[in-house]
Amino acid sequence: MTKTVLVTGGTYGLGRAISVQFSNDHNVLRSYLNTPPSDDLEAQTNVVSIPCDLLQDESAADLVAQVIEKFGRLDVIVNNAGLVQSTPKEKFDAAAHRRVFELNTIVPQAILAAALPHLRPGASIVNISSINADLPPRDAASYGASKAALNLWTRAMAKELGPEGIRVNAVAPGAINVPEAPRPDELTETFVKDTALGRPGTPEDIAKAVYFLASDNASFITGAVLPVTGGYRL
Repeated sequence: MTKTVLVTGGTYGLGRAISVQFSNDHNVLRSYLNTPPSDDLEAQTNVVSIPCDLLQDESAADLVAQVIEKFGRLDVIVNNAGLVQSTPKEKFDAAAHRRVFELNTIVPQAILAAALPHLRPGASIVNISSINADLPPRDAASYGASKAALNLWTRAMAKELGPEGIRVNAVAPGAINVPEAPRPDELTETFVKDTALGRPGTPEDIAKAVYFLASDNASFITGAVLPVTGGYRL
């Protein structure tokens, strides 16, 4: 039977590439907030896109319910939806800090709680973290802190869910050039100079890593945070 993957934030950037990667041999349900789908995946019967504001109460439970209603099972969860927001130390904005932590750290927990009754041995969760969990970003400390918390949660859930045969891992991207939001050339050059492989990453680089961690080829990998950085700042 065809496996099913839930990809949050799956119509844009990394999420779009991840959805494309899985659509070859999985059913895919992807959520979106501000970016309606505009790619060829919409023509595929095994791909469904659902508008969803994950910061709203019960949204995680509703999203999981729609996965089960449409495809009857849930095998892989990719927690890709996230928020990068400036939180400069000179001006405290409580709402901004809460949004960053809620979407980046709390929403994956809400999705897992809703999904647990449907997950079976062999299921996999892959969280999209960031190299900024270890290399703090300027003026966005809460973003880095939220991803560091996500890494710890990844390891904690790997420990708790391992006896049930459910694996939990994370991918930590480095400098990735997203076509929908290109960086200035000068900034890209700065990142490339500090990257061992001498190029920025692509969304497809991340998608392949996520697909690997979710696959049976990674059946003895859990609790890992895999850097996909091209050797940034080695």
